[in-house]
Amino acid sequence: MSNLPGILADIAEIAGNDAAYKIASAVGGTRVSIPPRAMEGHWLTELLGYDQADAICRGLATLDPDGKLRGVRDETIPKGPAAILNAARRRAGEALNSGSSVREAARASGLHERTIWRMKAKEDDGQGELF
Repeated sequence: MSNLPGILADIAEIAGNDAAYKIASAVGGTRVSIPPRAMEGHWLTELLGYDQADAICRGLATLDPDGKLRGVRDETIPKGPAAILNAARRRAGEALNSGSSVREAARASGLHERTIWRMKAKEDDGQGELF
């Protein structure tokens, strides 16, 4: 069972968490359509390859009342874990910019102190400013 939200959980069940994470990273927060069978040139096929895309397409397809196979139309893909991590890093950055210590920033953001130290190291590359 996946802890991913919405249709990402269905995709993870069909094709695995890695595929769901790739989809969330590529199109999370936007509406997409997924055909009942994979098609060359479709964004999903380009992202995951034909076989994996076809497994997802077939796994999400439904039959309409007339017995015709229908894909997913205008489904909003959740942003997934990438958005949660970005939000946590943003909170940590705001805390650091307001003068909080590494420990305080870690507590405010839910990130590990080592992550905050790495963030600080990227900001300060030791070069200083020339002008």
